[in-house]
Amino acid sequence: MKTWASAAFCLYTACASLTGANAQTQPTDTGGLLQSWADSADGTPPSPWRVVGLPGGKVPLLAPDITTLDGQKVLRLRSDKSYGALSHAVPAGSEGRFLQWQWRLDQPLAQADLRSKTGDDAALKVCALFDLPLEKIPFVERNLLRLARRVSAEALPGATLCYVWDNQLPAGTTLNNAYTARVRLRVLNGNSDALGRWVSHKRDLQADFLAAFGNETDTVPPLLAIVTGADADNTGGTSLGFVNRLQLMKQ
Repeated sequence: MKTWASAAFCLYTACASLTGANAQTQPTDTGGLLQSWADSADGTPPSPWRVVGLPGGKVPLLAPDITTLDGQKVLRLRSDKSYGALSHAVPAGSEGRFLQWQWRLDQPLAQADLRSKTGDDAALKVCALFDLPLEKIPFVERNLLRLARRVSAEALPGATLCYVWDNQLPAGTTLNNAYTARVRLRVLNGNSDALGRWVSHKRDLQADFLAAFGNETDTVPPLLAIVTGADADNTGGTSLGFVNRLQLMKQ
């Protein structure tokens, strides 16, 4: 089960090494600013995508892989009492604003409840990490973030916006992460949506960021990374979902 520190770290750690070689790699996918999973030759996500998990190795790592489904190479996310995310750093100065993708949930997490720490798991999530300045963050959370940065030695972002598919809450629900308000959740597909079928989304990250964090700032900070993943470490459940055509677009 997550503590506050490990939960914050696992949600933020996808931002590590943003200034390294991966952040400078230019995707070959001409349709957007993220590397296409269609470029995978061996079932592993192509660079600069990278897998991240909880620190310390105490929770099994969910290993996202590329598989063929409906004639296309897609990302498969299978959780089994595990945690894992796939992260793609966004180059500095990127003008990406619109995030679009398709996802499909085949097996939901029966015990997930995003309103509680014990149920804080998601079978499918797509997140955008933003470099919100410390001075914009409320005092207590600012100091907690400073502490997390010292412990992790990472430049952890000040704001994370996550879109989730949740089988308990209705679509349109918005709420803070159960562990930290540095992460805001928006349910795009909920308990009335059919399983086993593809659903398409296109989101205006700037508009959604201001809707989620507008109580703290009236400007949109730089985008640091795009992350997708799943976790079942709190509920001890299993889930299966797929993500396809995840693209960060300028318009």
